Amino acid sequence: MPDAMPTPEQPVIGICAVRERARWSYWDRTAHLVADSYVASVQRTGAIAVLLPIDVRAPRSLLERIDGLMLIGGADVDPGSYGAKRERATGTTHPKRDRFERALLHAALERRQPVLGICRGMQLLNVAFGGTLEQDLVADDGSNPHRRVVGSFDGTDHAVALVRGSLAARAVGEEVHTARCHHHQAVLRLGDGLVVSGRATDGVVEAIETVDGGWVLGVQWHPEADDRSHLFAALRQAALAYAAG
Repeated sequence: MPDAMPTPEQPVIGICAVRERARWSYWDRTAHLVADSYVASVQRTGAIAVLLPIDVRAPRSLLERIDGLMLIGGADVDPGSYGAKRERATGTTHPKRDRFERALLHAALERRQPVLGICRGMQLLNVAFGGTLEQDLVADDGSNPHRRVVGSFDGTDHAVALVRGSLAARAVGEEVHTARCHHHQAVLRLGDGLVVSGRATDGVVEAIETVDGGWVLGVQWHPEADDRSHLFAALRQAALAYAAG
């Protein structure tokens, strides 16, 4: 018997996949990847998670099949996409991924679909609105409190102050949120049409959203690393409302 189709209470969340070299079973090949923590976080809300592989030909066709869009973490955004020269600290970039996600984002904005950008996803959101990025986020002593150990969230728990009444505060359910992060870049110049709705105690921008009142939110931290996060449930609700028209 075939699987049942999604019900009205199961909105579909599209998660942009990362195209990277990977190893599994007997294979060592290029693959389209999404960490299970993102997928599991969506599935726990009752929503359906689908992976969106890079396809620069068909962003609008992909959006017709989903109710909400998620831009996840990963490699640095190409500095050329925001008119900056590459600094030594900037790591590997994937311009094709940048172009695909920006096209998908702009099409989603036109459709008024809910969008959640996480870490790199928030930075891409800022760049898509004409903003720029600080390419190497370090403290005066040379340390980076936002990424203490590469590949780990250890030691990065910190308080984020969210603007009262903002989408960010409503989505997480509080105005002071304990977040876990893993980034070495950050918003420098804010994009047009965006507003900062959250900052860390050191002033780093931790949340941005659109000024038009749409459900478009970027967070610099990693809610998928926190089982207590309400963000994915909030995205599900927004996707439900979008699906209902």
